[in-house]
Amino acid sequence: MTTTERNMALLRTAYRSLENGELDACVGMLTEKFIASVPGLPDPLHGREVWRQGARAMLEAFPDLKIDVQDMFGTGDKVTALVSFHGTHQGAFQEFAATGRQVAYRSVEVYRFEGDRIAEEWVAPDVLSLLRQIAPAPAGH
Repeated sequence: MTTTERNMALLRTAYRSLENGELDACVGMLTEKFIASVPGLPDPLHGREVWRQGARAMLEAFPDLKIDVQDMFGTGDKVTALVSFHGTHQGAFQEFAATGRQVAYRSVEVYRFEGDRIAEEWVAPDVLSLLRQIAPAPAGH
């Protein structure tokens, strides 16, 4: 197995662990100095616990979250994935109370690996699409 194949397998395992709510397992796949770059923030986030907090918020809002890998490729120490997220809005997400609605959105994600751990991620989820699905309808509609 090549390094790229190993990294892609690790990322698939991380997605499955996240789906199953196994946050400790996910955190164990991250380096201690993990870095997350998220759209809308001027600076990257640092640390595994920051990742855990974000993942916990997603799972509390969408406890039946499913992640479908639509495409994945890699080179060197990086893997890029196009993923679709699906779930039911059963808990608060940002300023929106649970709606019970089914949601689906996509994300383009790039990961950098150090050895057998994820060292850095750049994620570009379609949050606007997600928010449109859970936002209340405008008055009069």
